[in-house]
Amino acid sequence: MNSSSLKSLEHTGELNLIANGISLSERENSQIDRAEANSTPNRFLEQRVEALREMLEKHRGDRQLVLLQDFPDPDALSCAWTYQLIAQQYNIVCDLVYAGALSHQENIALVKLTGLPAKRWNPQTTKEKDLQVYQGCVLIDNQGTTCQLMDLVRQAGIPITAIVDHHSLQEGLQPEFSDLRPSTRATATIFTQYLQAGLLKLDSSISEHVKCATALMHGLRSDTNRLMQAQEEDFLAAGYLSKFYDAQLLNAVLQTYRSKRVMDVIQRSLTNRSVKNNFSIAGVGYLRYEDRDAIPQAADFLVTEENVHTAVVYGIVHDEDEELEVVIGSLRTNKLTLDPDEFIKEAFGQDSQGRFFGGGRLTAGGFEIPIGFLCGFNENSDFAKRKWDVFDAQIKQKLLRLVNPKDNLLPSER
Repeated sequence: MNSSSLKSLEHTGELNLIANGISLSERENSQIDRAEANSTPNRFLEQRVEALREMLEKHRGDRQLVLLQDFPDPDALSCAWTYQLIAQQYNIVCDLVYAGALSHQENIALVKLTGLPAKRWNPQTTKEKDLQVYQGCVLIDNQGTTCQLMDLVRQAGIPITAIVDHHSLQEGLQPEFSDLRPSTRATATIFTQYLQAGLLKLDSSISEHVKCATALMHGLRSDTNRLMQAQEEDFLAAGYLSKFYDAQLLNAVLQTYRSKRVMDVIQRSLTNRSVKNNFSIAGVGYLRYEDRDAIPQAADFLVTEENVHTAVVYGIVHDEDEELEVVIGSLRTNKLTLDPDEFIKEAFGQDSQGRFFGGGRLTAGGFEIPIGFLCGFNENSDFAKRKWDVFDAQIKQKLLRLVNPKDNLLPSER
């Protein structure tokens, strides 16, 4: 076919497009629109990275407080460490702190084996600290609703410099920089993307970089259920980290064993569980503060039962040092149409300040309800039993109203 024939065909094609009401420029615009749509995720990431870089440059030389949830998981711990390393390039000093405890055996192993620089701050002694030394507060993998130290930050007037999280929006904080992605499986994926974008150039010859990459791989793996619920962006992040992480170190973290106390809580959850409409609900009574992470492990176990798609496990966690008691619960689900965040917020509502008692993300959620005036006197077995019975019944009733609205745990007055 000669060149004149080709030109004739091209001209004919253009005439046909015009005859059908589509000009050549519209076709080109349509192609451009599709290209832009395909590049939208990349543009969003570029915008977030540039905004974060500008924020860090603006606060060069500052000291920042990086707050983790009271019981930080591998996702939070690894991302906070990554943020600290990124911020160091701008001479920003970061203190990584949490108010609760590292009670999950893998979390303890992660911190010990990598030297991850997170510290526990006792809420009572923190009141005596001079928080004015901090020019900003950064929230990683949380939005302040699961952190006791948040009230002290507010009282000290420390501005919220940044929030990076993959949970649904919890409350109306107004940070200088925010990157909230509820559709992303792990905050570790977000921070790995920051690394890929050049905010920090990982070097496999630097031990701290290797350990941090290992922690990120653990966080990503943990929040995607061993990558079984991972999306393309998670696999791409894992592929990038695979060039830097220490497989033997990660294996050592994962090979830790459950303690006898954790096994006892799992056994209690099995004994006390009730199954209704494929929901398994179990109250496990009183736990020590350091055993708090046994609750999500029990929920992980119960959701594997045949004919169960969702498990909720809860207990009263007692901190003898702080004389504090709080109802803590975890939800695990493999039902795609159940939104843990919506379910927990609808079940338990908000406190007097409008803050929800809990929330969640894909397949998982949690809640914390302060006991307040009824706290203490656990040495009196009769009182402790009556208190547990009341809270157990109330939580079950709130859950069952959603699980099966026709049921009512407490008889109505006639």
